[in-house]
Amino acid sequence: QLQFVESGGGLVQPGGSLRLSCSASGFTLDEGVIGWFRQAPGKEREGVSCISHNGRTTNYGDFVQGRFSISIDNGKNTVYLQMTSLEPEDTGIYYCATGTHFDCVVAGWTSRAQHYHSWGQGTQVTVSA
Repeated sequence: QLQFVESGGGLVQPGGSLRLSCSASGFTLDEGVIGWFRQAPGKEREGVSCISHNGRTTNYGDFVQGRFSISIDNGKNTVYLQMTSLEPEDTGIYYCATGTHFDCVVAGWTSRAQHYHSWGQGTQVTVSA
């Protein structure tokens, strides 16, 4: 059964940092892309960042503005999202899932959550003083 397991969320003050992990269970990250999405209460799920299985392609939501960095460790079958300069607006549940390369590079990719699959249970990120 294909499944991702997210971890690393928590409560952090504005300006703080967190590193999220997305581990693949039951399959190897050897094709397609892995995307990080987030969902705040009452809002649509939106793309945060995505990375190809070989790490050569990455993309970020416009709101990231250089604060986050995505990476992949194929040996550990894990994708990381390093988040810095966190703001209260970054609060939400962060999920990872897999999709096609097109779904990571197309304009408006952040709104294509429905094209991704094998969603994990998510990890809560709360940014608050």
